[in-house]
Amino acid sequence: MRFLCRYKLCRLQFVFLWIILGFFVMIVTFFDPFFDGFSKKTLISPHQKVKDNSDLDEIIDSRDQMELGGFSSLSLLKEDQLIIVPSKVKRKQNPQKKANYKMLRSGGKKDARLLVSTHSHLGKPVHLILNQFEKDIEESGLKKHGFNELASKRISLHRRLPEVRHPSCLTQQYSVQLPTASVIICFHNEAWSTLLRTVHSVLDTVPKTLLKDVILVDDLSRQGHLKSSLSEHIAKLDGVKLIRSNKRLGVTGGRMLGAARASGDVLVFMDSHCECHKGWLEPLLDRIAGDRNLVVSPVMDIIDWKTFQYYPSADLQRGVFDWKLDFHWEPLPRNMLKKQKSPVHPVRSPALAGGVLAIERNFFQRIGAYDPGMTLQGAENVELSIRVWMCGGSMEILPCSRIGHLDRSHIPFSLSDEHAVESNKIRVAETWMDSYKKIFFNRDVVAYFIKKAENFNCTERLQLRKRLGCKNFHSFLSDVHPELYLPQDRPGYSGELYNVGTGYCADYKNTLDAIGKPVMISPCSGNGKQHCEYNTQREVRCGSAGQLCFDVRKEQVILSDCSLKEDIHSRQLWNIIEVS
Repeated sequence: MRFLCRYKLCRLQFVFLWIILGFFVMIVTFFDPFFDGFSKKTLISPHQKVKDNSDLDEIIDSRDQMELGGFSSLSLLKEDQLIIVPSKVKRKQNPQKKANYKMLRSGGKKDARLLVSTHSHLGKPVHLILNQFEKDIEESGLKKHGFNELASKRISLHRRLPEVRHPSCLTQQYSVQLPTASVIICFHNEAWSTLLRTVHSVLDTVPKTLLKDVILVDDLSRQGHLKSSLSEHIAKLDGVKLIRSNKRLGVTGGRMLGAARASGDVLVFMDSHCECHKGWLEPLLDRIAGDRNLVVSPVMDIIDWKTFQYYPSADLQRGVFDWKLDFHWEPLPRNMLKKQKSPVHPVRSPALAGGVLAIERNFFQRIGAYDPGMTLQGAENVELSIRVWMCGGSMEILPCSRIGHLDRSHIPFSLSDEHAVESNKIRVAETWMDSYKKIFFNRDVVAYFIKKAENFNCTERLQLRKRLGCKNFHSFLSDVHPELYLPQDRPGYSGELYNVGTGYCADYKNTLDAIGKPVMISPCSGNGKQHCEYNTQREVRCGSAGQLCFDVRKEQVILSDCSLKEDIHSRQLWNIIEVS
C-alpha cells in the first residue's frame, strides 16, 4: 500500500513538472518575438540559405562576398563594415568564418495598413487627454526615445502632410528619364511607429518607376518589436529589404552596409524618423541627372517631438560648421540672397546635415564613401561635406524637395565610446584641415588631449585625398565658405577672458540662444567652451565660429551678431588699457 502511494505521488510530480515546463515554453514563445518567426511559412528567395527548413534568415559572410568582387569600388573600406552585393557565382561557404550580417527576404504581399488613425491629419498637433497611468507611459516613452512615443502611436503610418512648397514648385517639369534611387534607412532601437512611418512615407510618395528599393539596416537593435514583428511587416512590402547587423556599426558603417546592397543609380540616405512630402524625390534626381558630382538635400522641416506637429521652414537656410566642427543652420548671407534667382533656385551649401541626402552611387564610391575609420556617430556629415567640396563635387539644398525630420528632445542612448564624437572630429582635422587644424584644437581642448594620448592613423584617407587630387582647405574657406570668421588667435589676446576680481571667466553658455543676452561669468572650465579673442579690429569675439561680439545695451555688456553696420559696429569696438 505504501509503495502504491509512493508510486502515485511520483506520477503526480512528473505530470506537474511537465505542466510547468509547457507553461514556461508558452511564456517564452509569447514574450520573445524571436520565436514567432519559426512558426511562419514563407516563400524563400533565391538568395536565402535555409537551415533545417525553418531558418528564414540568410547568414552572409562579408569576406566571401569581397572575393566575388561585386562592389569593387568600395574595396578600400574595412571588410567587417561592408557587405558586398553577391554575384550569381556559387561559392562554397567556409563554416569556420563567422558571419557579421543577416539579410531578411522581402515578400510580395501588399501592406495591410496597420495602425491607421485620424490623429494629426495634415501635420496637425496631437493633444491627448491622459489619465495618470497613460501619463506614466508617455513619460517612459519620452525617456526611451527622446519624443512622445504615445502620441506617435496615435498617428497613421500613412499620415499626409500639408502642401508647403512654393507655388512655382508645382509647375516644375522634370525629365522623363530620371535615374533610379535606393533609399537607405539605418536604425538602432527606433520606435515602431516612427520607423514604419518613415518607410511608408517613402513608399507612398515615390513613383514605383523611380524607386528601386528601400533598404533597412538594423544596427544591432535590442528592442523586441524590431525582431520578428518587424520582419513580418517588412515581408509584406514590395521592394523593401531588411539587413541585420550582428555588431554595432554606427551611422557610417550602417549606411555603407546598405549602400553595398542597393541597386539604384542614386543613393538616398535617410534617418529613421522622417516623413516625406509628396514630390520630394524628383527634384533631387533631376538635379543629379544634370550633374553627377552633386550631393543634394531637401529642405528639412521640423516635426515637433512632443505633439508631432509639422513645422515648415519659412526662410531659406544653408548648412555650415564652425571651428569646433559642429554643424549649424544659418540664414543665407546677403550676397547669396542677391544672387538667388528665385525662391525655388538651388541653394549652395558648405555642409549638409546628413539626415537626408542624395548622392550618385558611382560618385559616392569614387570619392571614398564614408570614412570607415569613424566610429558610431558624429561629424560624419561634416567630413563628407568637406571632402565633396575639396575633391571635385558640390552640395545643394533644393527648396522644391521637402522632408519633415523629427527633432528629439534628447539623445536617448549613450555611446559606448564616450569620446567617439571627438575622435571623429580629430580624423576630420588631421585629414582635411591642413594647418587650420590648430584653430580646431584651440577650441576643442578635449580633442587636443585625446590626440596627444592616442595614435590616430589617417594614412588611408590621406592617400585617398592625394589620389583624388583634392584641393587644400584654404581653397574651401575662400571659395565655398568665405563667411566663416578666421580667428587670429594672437598670444595673450585669445583664450578664456578672466575676471581678476571674481576669479571667474566670461561665459556665453549656448551660442544658439545667446544673442541679446548679457555676458555671464562662471567658473573657468578650461575645455575651450569659453573661448574669446580680441582681434586687431578691436572686436571681442566669442563662440566656436567667432560669430558673437561683445556689445553694449543700457550700460550692460551683451552678446550680438558681429555687424558691419556702422551704427551697430561702433558699439562693438573695445580698447584694452594695461594696468600696472
